[in-house]
Amino acid sequence: MAEANIKEGKEPLCESGSHYQAAFRYMLLARIFEERTASLYRAGKVVGGVFMGKGQEAFSVGLALALDQSRGDVYGPLIRDQAGRLAFGEALIDAARTYLGSVEGPMRARDGNVHRGDILKGMIPMISHLGSHISVVSGRLIGKRFRGQKDIVGGVCLGDGATSTGAFHEALNQAAIEKLPLVIAVADNQFAYSTPSERQFACADLVDRAIGYGIEGHSVDGTDLSLCLETFAKATARARAGHGPQLVVGHLLRLCGHGEHDDAAYISEEKKQGAFGRDCIEVARQHLIDSGWSTSDEIEQWTSEIQQQVEEATLCAQRESGPDPFQETWQALATTRLAEGLIEGSPGQ
Repeated sequence: MAEANIKEGKEPLCESGSHYQAAFRYMLLARIFEERTASLYRAGKVVGGVFMGKGQEAFSVGLALALDQSRGDVYGPLIRDQAGRLAFGEALIDAARTYLGSVEGPMRARDGNVHRGDILKGMIPMISHLGSHISVVSGRLIGKRFRGQKDIVGGVCLGDGATSTGAFHEALNQAAIEKLPLVIAVADNQFAYSTPSERQFACADLVDRAIGYGIEGHSVDGTDLSLCLETFAKATARARAGHGPQLVVGHLLRLCGHGEHDDAAYISEEKKQGAFGRDCIEVARQHLIDSGWSTSDEIEQWTSEIQQQVEEATLCAQRESGPDPFQETWQALATTRLAEGLIEGSPGQ
């Protein structure tokens, strides 16, 4: 049986100051951008809902930075993976355009604002039936395998609630049998919307499920950026080297409601003050300072620069128009791109 339930140690084996800085900046950019979109949502200017990744940024960016878009890696983010989206290569203006309904965005103002992606760049648009997300990324990996493409890894993001679905079981079982180079990142944020973990599953740690599928598992403190970077680097390397699917479970707490429409009154003060109630951005900020990699003044400068970038992107998207129902063909984007010669493997590529 494949090695299972690999528990990570408390101290990172190695890390780079520049790599850590880059990861932190993506986390900071995601936090500031989402706070701005939440403000726009409350002002009635956002099309759809806003689901923030507050408290999950370290876990999200850890997976995305371990993947390599230039090699053809595939990334399947979810609603709380803004940090990961940015780290994988999503342009800030594209995120702003989708939230604000601009036809210039990658989804051309179609579908919900979190259902965005870029197939040609390896970013799979999110599926609301979350357990099914594994099947989609697995299908992309199998397609690449059929075309003879090697050394490619797929990363897919889930929440703890998705692990309770039948789709999760079927997809993970298939991925294990096919020994796909897949990294499954499960953010165990203690709640499936408002349902606490103890009402979802009986195992002590979701990583224990890896044993049943014959795959390798990694459990990590999702509030610690160093450990997230290390764990995902190891899991991705294992998947790329032919060791099959890697289940990575990050333990953290969602530091906000399920969405901006939810006041999260069900999250107790005990949970907030618990081991996983730390703000990963504050933890990472302090680590940068303690390690001598950055100063408080530098971080304040980054914050100011990022706030300006976010303001410029959202103002630009607000000035752009939405779709014209009399001019829009309303055909599927894949069909439109095929006609434009933009589908992967088409004559236009």
